[in-house]
Amino acid sequence: MRRALLVGIDHYDHQRPLTGCVNDATALQPLLARNEDSTKNLDCRLLTGAVTRNDLLGGVRALLAGGADFAVLYFAGHGTPVDGDVALVTSDGQGETPGVLFAEVLTIARKSQVKEIVVILDCCFSGGAGTVAALTEAAVLRSGMSILTASRGDQYSAEAGGRGLFSTHLEGALEGGAADVLGHVTVAGLYAYVSECFDAWEQRPTFKANVDRLHDLRRCEPSVPLPTLHKLLEWFPDPAHHYRLDPTYEPDKSQSGLDPHPAHEEIFDQLQKCRANKLVEPVDHQHMYFAAMESGSCRLTPLGRHYWQMAKRGTL
Repeated sequence: MRRALLVGIDHYDHQRPLTGCVNDATALQPLLARNEDSTKNLDCRLLTGAVTRNDLLGGVRALLAGGADFAVLYFAGHGTPVDGDVALVTSDGQGETPGVLFAEVLTIARKSQVKEIVVILDCCFSGGAGTVAALTEAAVLRSGMSILTASRGDQYSAEAGGRGLFSTHLEGALEGGAADVLGHVTVAGLYAYVSECFDAWEQRPTFKANVDRLHDLRRCEPSVPLPTLHKLLEWFPDPAHHYRLDPTYEPDKSQSGLDPHPAHEEIFDQLQKCRANKLVEPVDHQHMYFAAMESGSCRLTPLGRHYWQMAKRGTL
């Protein structure tokens, strides 16, 4: 079973209110609940509005209780540094008890039987989560845990237009911006995507992980169909092979006087999809069109050779 708890807190009794956290959690919920093809993904719960310390701790305990093998915790709200740790500030937080220390979340996670846990923190100073000081019992995260944060431990996280900037980029990543060729979206892919959305003067997302494999946070439509990736073995008998082209592959033969060749045109269409995804490139030509019309060839790129090897090993 796969679960997600999405927390968004705008209301605070003793701190300035926020305006985008509930919007952030609400916007991400449908993306995590369903894959792009509308199949069920994560069983999501929203925790928004006035959220007390007890509410948050209870929600985290329920999320990481038995019966699930994958869990996602998303928190959007105030964060505050506390002795090298970060506190996830709750609506009733004040003084010496600002909310839930991330060390408390880690303690619950260490005792959990959930195999993979992903924590996404969209709050100020969130990079303090998972530091050596916060890890208390060990200097490493528990096995199967990943932490993605909106900023470093010494930075604020910005809001604009009723949304957090980090969560807005996160939404684009989940919609497919962070998907690989096969449509898999993982937490590592999210980090690679959102880290490029901020420049050197802005907040810097951080990523910490102790995993031996990454599970999908969401699945999107593959940019190259799986049967096409398997065809790479047929078109390229070895990774260094050059696949020969000629004008019969190009659908537009109006100037060549050649008859249609549906089989070659279908192959060329699939090769063009591979070209668009940087798996295949023309040899000594800028475009695949000219490689075909001038009887040139195409070859696998380094990324294409990677997927060729995966197809060869049967791991696609």
